[in-house]
Amino acid sequence: MATVLLLGTLNRVMIVELSLPALLVATMIALPVLVAPFRALLGFRSDHHRSALGWRRVPYLWFGTLWQMGGLALMPFALLVLGGDTTYTIPFAGEVLAALAFIMTGLGLHMTQTAGLALASDRADDAARPRVVALLYVMFLVGMGVSAVIIGTLLADFSALRLIRVVQGAAMVTVALNLVALWKQEAFRPMSAAERAAPRPSFGDAWRDYASGGDAGRLLAVVFVGTLAFNMQDVLLEPYGGEILGLSVAQTTLLSAIWAAGALVGFGLAARWLARGLDPLRMAARGVLFGVAAFSAVVFAAPMHSTALFFAGAAGIGLGGGLFAVATLTAAMTLPARGLAGRGMALGAWGAAQATAAGLAIALGGGIRDGVGSLAASGALGEVLATPALGYTTVYHIEICLLFVTLAVLGPLVRLSLVNPIPETERPARIGLADFPT
Repeated sequence: MATVLLLGTLNRVMIVELSLPALLVATMIALPVLVAPFRALLGFRSDHHRSALGWRRVPYLWFGTLWQMGGLALMPFALLVLGGDTTYTIPFAGEVLAALAFIMTGLGLHMTQTAGLALASDRADDAARPRVVALLYVMFLVGMGVSAVIIGTLLADFSALRLIRVVQGAAMVTVALNLVALWKQEAFRPMSAAERAAPRPSFGDAWRDYASGGDAGRLLAVVFVGTLAFNMQDVLLEPYGGEILGLSVAQTTLLSAIWAAGALVGFGLAARWLARGLDPLRMAARGVLFGVAAFSAVVFAAPMHSTALFFAGAAGIGLGGGLFAVATLTAAMTLPARGLAGRGMALGAWGAAQATAAGLAIALGGGIRDGVGSLAASGALGEVLATPALGYTTVYHIEICLLFVTLAVLGPLVRLSLVNPIPETERPARIGLADFPT
């Protein structure tokens, strides 16, 4: 729900309905990136957390939920102040309140995602672990699709009061669902005061253990560049549909559902290919190639005035991005543990690289769209290029270039996997509910 609101509905509302500059909107949505680099630290802390009840992951899930609820509760009022739809005259009140709301929501997202993935990884055995984590990713996409349909329906007749009700309703539903999700998920193992007071390993030592093999650093670089390529359009896809193709708020909100459907198709392909023994890194390369074709479709949608091509491109972006995410996550899960580096740190490092790149990509996408769009509107680029679509399509062309850079960074890892293939007994089998820990 929070992802649909942050990357879909709210950026469209801020840019189109509230007439805010895309650079300001992109900056606000990118603010949670300030928390993203700490995901590895959050994962490490949850690996070695000590409590009287013996829980490691549940405290991070609970407090992450509270941060997320607080951010969503504050957010609609902050956006209305930011858009000037109030009588308040306090300087920068809207900017400060909106920034606080986005940071709180982002902190909650990163904390719950990192601890949740680590908890699921703890509960699964070595053979089932990649499939279990990938299944959680599928449920994330299903949740996005369902939320996009519900939120789009509720905001079909847009008003400020309805926006407040929908966003704050999402905050309350978040708490309810997360309470159900974490109930009895971690065993009760009381710890003595001496055990809790024992010295803990340092994050620096654990990080050096994690990065000592060499493959981890290049894999994180692949995740960073690939996510940057897939996510620069996140803040622009719905405004592009509204401003250039004339789609309504409800129609553009459905883009999130279409994107999620494409990602689910990609997951089905990933399950099939993993069952046949395809190397996850080669699967990531296929996702990149799907992304190149999808971004090309979105670029051609404007001159051809084709809504069908635009929606097909959105589905293709989801398919390629889903394949890439599942493949790199599976590769991260199969990296051997070293010394003090636990599963929480490994998944936190993957999440930190992905989330940092996503936030940076959103800010860059909004800035490039505004800058190029202003130049085009002023006539500085010539009469032929004086079109409002130019700012958007420039971003999509840059993303295509970054996807080719991702392939170049990925190449050496694929060669290493050919030299040292995964043994047949360690290859992920079919991804199914039968192996999910209950």
